[in-house]
Amino acid sequence: MIRAVLDPNVIISAVLSREGSPAEVLRQWLRGEFETIVSPLLLAELSRALAYPKLRLRISAAEADELLELLSRGATMADDLPGPPPVQSPDPGDDYLINLASTNSAVLVSGDHHLLDLRAKLPVFNPADFLNLLREDLPL
Repeated sequence: MIRAVLDPNVIISAVLSREGSPAEVLRQWLRGEFETIVSPLLLAELSRALAYPKLRLRISAAEADELLELLSRGATMADDLPGPPPVQSPDPGDDYLINLASTNSAVLVSGDHHLLDLRAKLPVFNPADFLNLLREDLPL
């Protein structure tokens, strides 16, 4: 089974719009089509982002709490490891995601161009390409 780390931007996009690739990625996870890996840092970043006033206008506090609870209970929790990742992002704030995916033999699913630009060095997919990977059921 494919293991994946979902960048918080993918999760937020899925909640903001029930249509599109990010929402389908979340639905596929809920159907058990792949294993999602989360960590304390990922959940903290997601929690912070969901509390931004701009997002709070579209995602209530109750919905945000429900989403965080769903991920905490339904995803595989992994430790955040200190130190630099095997490949560093131009945005150091993304390095924990690279470490999380690398140390857990997972692909990274993101809409962030800093991460997507690392595709030649890491298994990083945008949501649409990740859905294609799931459909094809190809080994990585």
